[in-house]
Amino acid sequence: MMTFFHFKDNLKENYNKLEENVENFKQNKISKKIILKLSIVIVLLIIFIYVCNISFMPESIIMMQGETLNINTILGINLEQQGSNGEILEASSSINKNKVNEVGKLDLKVNLFGSLQVKDVSVNVIPKVKVVPVGKAIGMKLYTDGVLVVGMSEIEGKKPYENSGIEEGDRIIEIDDSKISNTDELINTVNNCGGQPVNITYVSEEEVLTTSITPVKTGEDYKIGLWVRDAAAGVGTLTFYNPENNKCVALGHGITDIDTSKLINIASGELVSANILSIEKGEKGKPGEIKGTIENSYTIGKVYKNTAFGVYGTLDNKNILNVSENDAVEVASREEIKTGKAEILCELENGKKQKYEIEIERIFINNNSDNKSMLIKITDTELIEKTGGIIQGMSGAPILQNGKLIGAVTHVLVNDPTEGYAVFGDILVEQMSSVD
Repeated sequence: MMTFFHFKDNLKENYNKLEENVENFKQNKISKKIILKLSIVIVLLIIFIYVCNISFMPESIIMMQGETLNINTILGINLEQQGSNGEILEASSSINKNKVNEVGKLDLKVNLFGSLQVKDVSVNVIPKVKVVPVGKAIGMKLYTDGVLVVGMSEIEGKKPYENSGIEEGDRIIEIDDSKISNTDELINTVNNCGGQPVNITYVSEEEVLTTSITPVKTGEDYKIGLWVRDAAAGVGTLTFYNPENNKCVALGHGITDIDTSKLINIASGELVSANILSIEKGEKGKPGEIKGTIENSYTIGKVYKNTAFGVYGTLDNKNILNVSENDAVEVASREEIKTGKAEILCELENGKKQKYEIEIERIFINNNSDNKSMLIKITDTELIEKTGGIIQGMSGAPILQNGKLIGAVTHVLVNDPTEGYAVFGDILVEQMSSVD
């Protein structure tokens, strides 16, 4: 009897140990799963950090002579400057620390842990220059390269343009091998076709394409159902010019077509005088405007480029600008720009330019992709009383800080007209350097 109970107790004890071992096994299995999941999360997080660091690294950088490169990298991501034969001229340790004093282009290779190349970075080092800040309201007349398609309409109930591939915003540059420079040339060429299909060469998203449209007769004329425009005009602010070559920049942003909202690709243009008529004060949700006219204007210069970073050209008649080359100032490098007080120079009354106080709130030092380089705020009570803040027509107003030009006004925030954006001066100088 004693032996049976002893056996029973041992059996129970062994069973309890077995249950404990099973439970420990289960816990260990769960712990291993948790550890495995955590390990996967950590690995994915590390990969994400490296992908973000590489992705956010700009492919193109503009910097002033004498600046340090200052590209943000993390452990394992290296920069190398290579020579024409692939030899390493300079590595990360010195590239990001030393000031770049040689003007020109640097081609950098970005690699991961010294072996896997993941990106190319092009650095354009521009020389320090002095420019004359202007801040004067001017007019601009732009003539398109070809004619811009701004709309479509039926002709006698037909859509001759249908299935042609042409869309609003495209540019027609040739019809039947004849160059098209303006709307009159397009109308005459289509009318001379006698109702036969015309071969059209057009540009869409930088791609040159060809198509065919059969015009429809209406009255005595033939039409293809496309509304086109060959010119645009507007009023803005002339930012500065280089006294050494008279190259200049205005607006700080490009001129877009009112119907398509696309940047106008120009063949030529003029800078002309403008007459300020009135100021429409801005308010929340409704931007203000400098209302002006270019009627009876006289020519100041020529326009050669219309880009996302401004309108560029040369000055032929500087006398009417009311500036002196003795007013020339140095364009500041990005490293010299500080948050805090600065000034803008603009004209709100004919012949009367004035400086107004603003605040530099944020600086996006690595931004080369658009013209929102700095967040600014109007603080001058006199300017706020006159305009409500930043208004249309003020785009291009030069910004000065510590005796140097740091940029130009480009945008207003619709919900707060006292705030807006500005573009770096070095971007404007770099863009201006390519003007013929």
